[in-house]
Amino acid sequence: MITGAHTVLHTRDPERDRAFFRDVLGFEHVDAGGGWLIFALPPGEVACHSSEQDRHELYIMCDELDATVTELRGRGADVCGDVVEERWGRLTSIRLPGGGKLGLYEPRHPVPAH
Repeated sequence: MITGAHTVLHTRDPERDRAFFRDVLGFEHVDAGGGWLIFALPPGEVACHSSEQDRHELYIMCDELDATVTELRGRGADVCGDVVEERWGRLTSIRLPGGGKLGLYEPRHPVPAH
């Protein structure tokens, strides 16, 4: 019944953020018309966390955080956060050209099969 998920990032500069996903992250994409790029994402997961407010976050995952940070910086990414060690993984963030942030983490928890 459910075939996938569509994630929307609201941004002040969608053209620059689309270029970042295309050129820096190297995500495959299609042009849905007029330069409106839709990106394929790697396999994903969703978790529900307790919160006093409704909000959503997007993290991209990697196998080795330090190596991924080095590679992304070499491609021009602004990795803007320190690496934080949590019991469930290591994480940092990437500043998008449009001003938003994208989480990046190396999970240390079981990952569902895809």
